[in-house]
Amino acid sequence: VQLQASGGGSVQAGGSLTLSCTASGRGYTMGWFRQAPGLERKFVSVINWNDGAPYYADSVKGRFAISRDIAMNTVWLQMNDLKPEDTAVYYCVAELGTRWNGFLPRNFGSWGQGTQVTVSS
Repeated sequence: VQLQASGGGSVQAGGSLTLSCTASGRGYTMGWFRQAPGLERKFVSVINWNDGAPYYADSVKGRFAISRDIAMNTVWLQMNDLKPEDTAVYYCVAELGTRWNGFLPRNFGSWGQGTQVTVSS
């Protein structure tokens, strides 16, 4: 599946941003990873296709919220109370809902192009 992500940008600490991602097909568990310079890609959040359950990395719990519109094949990541350590390239990811089984990069077969989020202190 192809993924088209948008959103991101620059914001001061404490601010908010929203990312969106649309898949070219339906039936996918979708979410986000991020990668800061010099570091590996890390899980951020995902929403399960089967039951709509959201999952979050501990570092973003209580600050980020993922949501979806099944008819639009779109997910959004609302990011609040942003911190400088949230600065990274954010990648939309997707895996067939019937196949998805984990939170590692290898558990997602489709990746978007990445969008930069920069949080200044």
